Amino acid sequence: MDTTVQYTQEKNLDWQEFLETLVASSLGERRPIEDLERIKAMVENANLVITARIDNKLVGVARSVTDWVFCTYLSDLFVDEAYQKLGIGKELIRQTKLASPQATLILLSAPKAVEYYPRINMTRHPNAFILNNINDLA
Repeated sequence: MDTTVQYTQEKNLDWQEFLETLVASSLGERRPIEDLERIKAMVENANLVITARIDNKLVGVARSVTDWVFCTYLSDLFVDEAYQKLGIGKELIRQTKLASPQATLILLSAPKAVEYYPRINMTRHPNAFILNNINDLA
């Protein structure tokens, strides 16, 4: 298998291609893959998308929202399971950081990946909070 990986900042990534690769990764189980309108909006509303392709096949994505100067929230990082352990995820993170070098890169880990990030020298942050439902706000 040719493993030459092409990394690109894609402004118009096809949401169906995104979904297909998301499902082929372990992150698909933690995203609304049945809600096609939501998936489409996720792709269209991200303002920084870095892709990894092998022979033009999408094998990995880093999807972020950023202001380019203070923070970049890397909201989706995934690699097709058939292409994992090739350094693609780490390079997607590096490419994301290079695209907004002044900004602090912020990522909330999926449970299966929580031990991965310290191994590539990312710092664990204890002060992150989430609110999923507005009715939960006290």
